[in-house]
Amino acid sequence: MGLEPSDLLARLRALEREFEEKVDAQRAAFRYRIQNGQAVFENGVIAEHKRLRTGLVRFLRDSTFGGLLISPFVYFLIVPFVILDLSVSLFQRVCFSVWGIARVPRNQFIVLDRHRLAYLNGIEKLNCVYCGYANGVIAYVREVAGKTEQYWCPIKHAIRTRSAHPRYHQFVDYGDSEGFRARLEEFKKEVRETGDGDSVL
Repeated sequence: MGLEPSDLLARLRALEREFEEKVDAQRAAFRYRIQNGQAVFENGVIAEHKRLRTGLVRFLRDSTFGGLLISPFVYFLIVPFVILDLSVSLFQRVCFSVWGIARVPRNQFIVLDRHRLAYLNGIEKLNCVYCGYANGVIAYVREVAGKTEQYWCPIKHAIRTRSAHPRYHQFVDYGDSEGFRARLEEFKKEVRETGDGDSVL
């Protein structure tokens, strides 16, 4: 007999707590703590990091010609990411306000902090900011889209989807017409109440 959705969610919450405990252990191992929203290393750690930094000349010398050649194309993609970021921010500011849905806090999804690591050179720091921003935008957009989907059509697909957003697993089964009608207001109520980055897990 399969587990009920509530049991699965309880297990996911337990795994989430276990993950956080492991993250805390890693912070201790790498000798830093979070203070005022930023990582603060213990004395002497930054000097060790600087010693391991690869200089720009050596970094460029060790790069492949093909990698250098495609870099303008890679960095050009920042344009659609910024447009997507601005468009979705406007979408939720307008539409979520009308629908009464609690807004998704952008700053909890787009985190830019890796550029502060002293063992990265300037190009590596730029790349880390770019990757952090791009992946953060995707995560932010996914949550906005997930809340929108939960509000309007919280129905699972007939065909299994890969890497569905966390809200999807609570949706009613495909073909469950009675469940959809019975629970639609419940789904809408949840996204109205779930704000400030609250996880559905």
